[in-house]
Amino acid sequence: MTVVEPRLTLERRLLRERPIVIALDEVGRGALAGPVAVGAAVVDARGARRRIPSGLRDSKLVPESKREDVAARAASWVQASAVGWASAREIDEVGIMRALGLAAIRAIADLRAHGVVPEAAIVVLDGNHDYITPAGAAGLTVRPVVKADRDCASAAAASVIAKVARDAVMTGLHDEQPAYHWARNKGYASPDHREAILAHGLTEHHRASWAFAQPLF
Repeated sequence: MTVVEPRLTLERRLLRERPIVIALDEVGRGALAGPVAVGAAVVDARGARRRIPSGLRDSKLVPESKREDVAARAASWVQASAVGWASAREIDEVGIMRALGLAAIRAIADLRAHGVVPEAAIVVLDGNHDYITPAGAAGLTVRPVVKADRDCASAAAASVIAKVARDAVMTGLHDEQPAYHWARNKGYASPDHREAILAHGLTEHHRASWAFAQPLF
C-alpha cells in the first residue's frame, strides 16, 4: 500500500486568503470508553515555508513506538497547538457530534488563551461535516476537508498531537481500572475490553449510551 505523505498545498492556498490556518482533527470518536479529543494546529505563512517534520502522518499511520517523538516534533513545527476534550458523560448527554464540537471549541479557546485569534483563521476540519458551528462557535470560517489528516500537514500534526495526548489519558485510566486493559486498547472495542465489560460491567469512563444495546459478541 502506498502511503501518502502530507503536504502544505492546501494550507499555502488558504494562507492567501487569511493570515493563519487552524487545522483540527479528532481522536477517539469510535471508542467505547474515555473522552474524545480534538487536536488543533496553527500554521502561518512563515511556518508554511518550513520543512515538514519527517515521519509526520495521520496518527493512524504512525507506528505507536514513534508517535510521541513525531508529536513532539509536530508541536515544535507548528506556531501553536492545543487539545480539547469532551468526557464520556458529555458524549452520553449530548451525543458524539455535539461532543466533538464542544471539544473543538475548547481546543480553539486554548489557542486563543495563547494569543491566537481564531476569527482571523480559516479552520480546516478533517471530515465532511462541520460539527463546530452547531456546537455554538461563532465568527469562525470552518472548511471541512475529507482526508485532511492524510493530505494536509497541519491536520496530520493535529491528529498525532491529539492521539498521543488521548493515549496518555487512557493509560492513566488503566492504572485506575486495569481489568479493562485500556493501556493496550485505549478504550476501543477490542476483544479483551469487551470481555472485561461482560465480566465487570461499565465504569464511569464508559460511554453508557454507546453500542451496548447490541450484543458484544
